[in-house]
Amino acid sequence: MERIGRSQKEIKEICSKFLIYGDFMVAIPYGNGNINDTYQVTYDQGGARLHYALQHINGRVFKNPVHVMNNVDRVTQHLLNKIRSRHSETRFRTLRLLRSFTDKPYVQDDDGNFWRSYIFVENARSYDVLQNETQAYNVARAFGLFQNDLVDLPGERLHETIPDFHHTPKRLEALEQAVNADAYGRAKNARREIDFALKRKDETGTLLKLHAAGDIPERITHNDTKANNILIDDLSGEGICVIDLDTVMPGLGLYDFGDMVRSGTNPAEEDDVDLRRVYMDFSMFEAMLRGFWSSSSECLTKAEKEYLPFSAKLITLEIGIRFLTDYLNGDVYFKTKRPTHNIERCRNQFKLVESMEQQMDRMMALLNQL
Repeated sequence: MERIGRSQKEIKEICSKFLIYGDFMVAIPYGNGNINDTYQVTYDQGGARLHYALQHINGRVFKNPVHVMNNVDRVTQHLLNKIRSRHSETRFRTLRLLRSFTDKPYVQDDDGNFWRSYIFVENARSYDVLQNETQAYNVARAFGLFQNDLVDLPGERLHETIPDFHHTPKRLEALEQAVNADAYGRAKNARREIDFALKRKDETGTLLKLHAAGDIPERITHNDTKANNILIDDLSGEGICVIDLDTVMPGLGLYDFGDMVRSGTNPAEEDDVDLRRVYMDFSMFEAMLRGFWSSSSECLTKAEKEYLPFSAKLITLEIGIRFLTDYLNGDVYFKTKRPTHNIERCRNQFKLVESMEQQMDRMMALLNQL
């Protein structure tokens, strides 16, 4: 049973199932994620106030939380070993899972809901909208390093926690089904957006065809590389920790670059209704391309490099399609604050697609310089 909001007593009870020493003091809601509910929890440990992140795993979205946590556990352990091997770069972090009393990386509450807890990363924060090119470079470099570090993850293939998560043709099929069903009578309000998506149907399978031909390999990818999923160190300004690892699973590396550009180059927030403020800032794109290239170019194939700019357009289109589909289906996936929230997000993303299309030649010219 999914419930929004928990009392201090309930959260204290959940925390008691983890190996946390000291006395529970308080828990406050933290962040503004669209999927999971997160709390910053404060403990008193011998007079020192220490913080932990407690997060409820959304069972509506993640149907098999055990698989999610198996992936996260393996990835964070591997990243920790990588960080420790780079003795001169101790400022970098990875999420550190707490264990339960049964040595699991999660616990269940009395209703059967899954929870996890991390050591809170202090003196760092994320930004919904990046403030300058330096931040953009550092965010991209951190995501590139994340992907590069996972090339040699040992063991079996990670679980695919959301099948076909970035399968753009299937996302478009889901949109077409939603349009045909029109269960909430909203299609009449979104005809322009529906036509915009369908007009670009032939492009949606481009990366999948390259993968099928062997030009683009499967990698371990984050799959939700929004700018606010990197913690930036308050002092150095560097991107030091990748967060929100629920969707870490097998995928195409270009998905990560594309989603990063989508979220990091738009000076407006993704639900800004004033579309005059929505565009791809080319200087931010250049910073992101250079940052990602600096930490991942050695592991990228020729085709991956060639399609970096296109991936930004594709993923932006895909996210817009997902917002549009959810709007037509009655807002069942993304958290919304108003009935028109998802269609507003969709319009924002499609405006960004148009901006990328207008600048694609310039994006390719910059790539060729590298």
